[in-house]
Amino acid sequence: MKRKTWIAALALVLVVSLIGGCTGKPAAQPEGQKPSTEQQSSGGDKQTFVTIAGATSGGTYFLLANAMAKILNDKLGSQGWKASAQSTPGTPTNIKLLGEKQIEFAFGQAGVAYEAYNGVGSYAGKPKAEYLRAVMYMYPNVLQMVATKKSGIKSLADVKGKTVCVGAAGSATELNSRDLFAQYGLDYVNRKDFKAEYTSESQSVELLKNGQADVANLVAAVPSAAMMDLTSAGEVILLPIGLDIADKLHNINPAYYADKVPAGAYPGLDKDVPVVSVANWIFTRADVPDEVVYNFVKAMYENHDDLVAAHKVAQNTTLENALDGQTIPLHPGAEKYFKEKGVLK
Repeated sequence: MKRKTWIAALALVLVVSLIGGCTGKPAAQPEGQKPSTEQQSSGGDKQTFVTIAGATSGGTYFLLANAMAKILNDKLGSQGWKASAQSTPGTPTNIKLLGEKQIEFAFGQAGVAYEAYNGVGSYAGKPKAEYLRAVMYMYPNVLQMVATKKSGIKSLADVKGKTVCVGAAGSATELNSRDLFAQYGLDYVNRKDFKAEYTSESQSVELLKNGQADVANLVAAVPSAAMMDLTSAGEVILLPIGLDIADKLHNINPAYYADKVPAGAYPGLDKDVPVVSVANWIFTRADVPDEVVYNFVKAMYENHDDLVAAHKVAQNTTLENALDGQTIPLHPGAEKYFKEKGVLK
């Protein structure tokens, strides 16, 4: 008798479970798992969850990512959009997070995206990040190689045996350093032609000020706060990167191009200095819905003044240069917007 009672109870539990599973209520997200980009709310309305990855807190990427999230919440919040910004170490991490579907949009260097998408350069031998798609150009990142005056260094060819801040390990800045020094026949990873310090921008500035480093690669928009800090004291010089080096870099990665830091950009800079720049873009995944990407791009261009208010470097983010430095395929949602505006035919 007891056995029959137990079986009946078990059957009742199973029936209740099956009924509960057919109610249509969404299952709870597993702990630590990000919601999908588009979901239905309990009231049946569509909700769009968007995370925009910048880089380190306080940096240009992160400031603009926050501004973008605010634009989306202010302008599209009534349509169910919920946007947030996320700080990260930078481009390589952002590419990884896109692949893991932890974010929908990310700032990044076009050169690193090119290597990841094609499995070349620093991504050689790794699975290709073929899920990456380009969304919109933002602004140029300038490779600003600065040396202390007391080091006596006048060219990057002179750094053998010196101490150089190459950027945080695995960051886009550090990858730029590898590419750049290779064009001078210098290798700091295997041959140790000079002592490499794997430092953040702020750490690089401190090492230069304290005399613990001779050169630093400060990759940023012009004018850069870090460069303003260093040049104001008059103890550093901006090293030139010639057209021949720019051409070599462009041949290995089309994202690199010849540029210049104009006279007057920093204290004591009385003439133009040739440098190399690389484009910064917003990237996404191929599987992010076209409508989401289209509305994202539309909101950014229609509220351009808000981006400029967050950081004046966004003055570069215009339809006229919307495709500058493109290195990987555009997302169809971005293509639709650019065709409407006559940027694409």
